[in-house]
Amino acid sequence: GPTRKMPQTASAMDFFQLFVPDNVLKNMVVQTNMYAKKYQERFGSDDAWIDVTLMEMKAFLGYMISTSIHHCESVLSIWSSGFYSNKSIALIMTQSRFEKILKYFHIVAFRSSQTTHGLYKIQPFLDSLQNGFDSAFRPSQAQVLHEPLIDEDPVFIATCTERELRKRKKRKFSLWVRQCSSTGFICQIYVHLKEGSGADGLDALKNKPQLHSMVAKSLCQNASGKNYIIFTGPSITSLNLFEEFEKQGIYCCGLLSTRKSDCTGLPPSMLNNPETPQSRGQYRIRMKGNMSLICWYNKGHFRFLTNAYSPVQQGVIIKRKSGEIPCPLAVEAFAAHLSYICKYDDKYSKYFISHKPNKTWQQVFWFAISIAINNAYILYKMSEAYHVTRYSRAQFGERLVKELLGLEDTSPSH
Repeated sequence: GPTRKMPQTASAMDFFQLFVPDNVLKNMVVQTNMYAKKYQERFGSDDAWIDVTLMEMKAFLGYMISTSIHHCESVLSIWSSGFYSNKSIALIMTQSRFEKILKYFHIVAFRSSQTTHGLYKIQPFLDSLQNGFDSAFRPSQAQVLHEPLIDEDPVFIATCTERELRKRKKRKFSLWVRQCSSTGFICQIYVHLKEGSGADGLDALKNKPQLHSMVAKSLCQNASGKNYIIFTGPSITSLNLFEEFEKQGIYCCGLLSTRKSDCTGLPPSMLNNPETPQSRGQYRIRMKGNMSLICWYNKGHFRFLTNAYSPVQQGVIIKRKSGEIPCPLAVEAFAAHLSYICKYDDKYSKYFISHKPNKTWQQVFWFAISIAINNAYILYKMSEAYHVTRYSRAQFGERLVKELLGLEDTSPSH
């Protein structure tokens, strides 16, 4: 849970600023003004530009965040006369001023000579955000490594053509998280860049388990010695990785796939389906030290690799139609924790900022801001402030937008 007690009067802005404090926003102001100056020295002066202030930067973020609640295709719709126009917040800043700030917006204006990392324009912000996540929240023992749903507004996905969807999904990075499976709080973010078509590119990431292993190690670098139980999907699950984690005091439970997983070191007899027909709930086990390989049958063969649960402990999976199906405890735990993450995705993925810039670092930035707001809401729900005014996730987002814009109205909209 939260590491600090927030007062009953804490606002949405107070929770957001646990992760994006004023000193980070002030740095955005400085860097944006520096970039605007550099840009104009190179391409000619811009008479319409005036240095941005902290108040304007907060309003700029507020406008962007408003697209996560109303899902408008373009943030500029706020100033239009169409369906997504919003007169109550459009008056705070003119559209032309907003577009100027958007043009020059930067977190790191200059590239240092030592920089080789592709995310240098956003890395200081990601580091600051990570410090905020680490200091504000203590996760539960059970955590999940996965790629959250960050692609599109579900309504857009349902209505667009396959060609449009393919066109929209060409991101130059993949975003992975380590997430507390009891609360949904995202403890750590890892961004993997598609830098050309080399061995470390995103295309290779989809095929090579060693790259998934690298992602897992990066996400768990702060987890050593804390007895965490990490749940993983088939692309990450591997015997070598789990044995390496066990030496660091990290325990694992992962779904195994002969097609997607690195099956090095696992007995072939357990990876092949038996010829004799099986009944639901039957399972076979092979052990090596603390590591168990479980092959469980339920309308198909499911394989699990774990060193976090004893294979002889019994569990049960409850299905609405078929009732209780017996299984090892590891299978029950895996199903329970992943179903929680599915609920989190269903509840929170629709609140990602809709603005889709062309530049990769900006795409990562808005995704990171969206995750920070979802985390802020999770902390709000666990605080005393939630018992005073019970805002939904949408109302919390609207409160944050109004506070960033400096509007006096403090009542949630219905």
